[in-house]
Amino acid sequence: MIFLFSVFLIGALGLLTAGIIEQRRHFANLDAIPQRVLVNGIRGKSSITRLCAGALRGGGLTTVAKTTGTAARFIHPDATEEPVYRKFGIANVVEQIGIVRRAATYQPDALVIECMAVMPALQEVNQTKLIRSTIGVLCNVREDHLAEMGPTLDDVARSLCRSMPVGGICVTAEQERFHILQKEADARNCQLIYADPETVSDEELRGFSWFTFKENVAIALTVAALVGVDRQTALRGMYDAPPDPGVLSVEKYRTPQGGRLRFANVFAANDPESTLMNVNQLLGLGAIDRPLNVVINCRPDRVERNGQMGQIVPDLAPDTVFLIGHPTKSARDGIPSHWNGRVVDLGGDDRDPGALTADLLAALGPDSSLVAIGNIHGQGEHFLERLAQLPPADTAAGGPDQYSADLGGYNQ
Repeated sequence: MIFLFSVFLIGALGLLTAGIIEQRRHFANLDAIPQRVLVNGIRGKSSITRLCAGALRGGGLTTVAKTTGTAARFIHPDATEEPVYRKFGIANVVEQIGIVRRAATYQPDALVIECMAVMPALQEVNQTKLIRSTIGVLCNVREDHLAEMGPTLDDVARSLCRSMPVGGICVTAEQERFHILQKEADARNCQLIYADPETVSDEELRGFSWFTFKENVAIALTVAALVGVDRQTALRGMYDAPPDPGVLSVEKYRTPQGGRLRFANVFAANDPESTLMNVNQLLGLGAIDRPLNVVINCRPDRVERNGQMGQIVPDLAPDTVFLIGHPTKSARDGIPSHWNGRVVDLGGDDRDPGALTADLLAALGPDSSLVAIGNIHGQGEHFLERLAQLPPADTAAGGPDQYSADLGGYNQ
């Protein structure tokens, strides 16, 4: 018995010693990177990570970046990138240790990294143990991950604040719950800076070859200014930054009936507020137009979200709403009774995707726009595959075939 206890004790001490050594190595790697920017929030994290990295690169800073989500990428200082390898395809916050180790080999001036934790406690660990950011970003507070961070949006705001750097700086474009963020920042002796999207002009926004939001650009400009990169230099760097693979696209197709279709893939937005914001921006920029049609993809494990997408139908004001996936009834029940448009239920997940797509296209007018909302997985993925097989439509004079906008990656 004493022998077994001795073996156990020696093993435990060995593991403890190895852990202490590994932690010291990790902290040494962090200390070798002067500026560490941790991007957290609900929507647009990947976009902001790329914009911040682009702005800093534009200012001549050697910058490494890493995005997460379904298309996690390690971005080298020359802006080339590669997928982040994950054993068994499973994401784990511990992967940040390897990212920091690899980043440190470049002896960079800055690391911009997206927070990959959802649970509040892990968000705090991600900040205090894994990244120890000098500048935090809390882009926004939206209705998502309520089971982990909720149940209310105020609770979500407080949970996100656990990634704020104690004694550091945090940048946000969140306005509605800024007072909550300020209170949490004060408790951490953290300077909270509001990045006002109104300071970004329409002309500056038009410099991007892909759609992004003024809030995202304002945050990146604020981060750049904090490390000494001037506005114009930062903007040039952002214009050159490649968009995220989880990019929203608006493409022009020719339907089998000979009609022209502008299709906006807004699946990445995934929550009602972001969905409305994205569709309204696309309408305002002329990327899509009316008559507008909406397709809602439903998932059995997102019944509440299906209903929420139905609830915003009157705000979108489409001519027709197409329901796909399962259970479509969950979205239909969410559509308010006062909306007087048309609902077309195309059936559940067992419906043949080719027949479903053909029926939907046949119900469209000769020149219309279609917006896909909800969640991409399931029938939504099959629908996108079928649309991609359509021939591109002839472009209008001087107009692009394809528009794109980074929404920060698809949600699981």
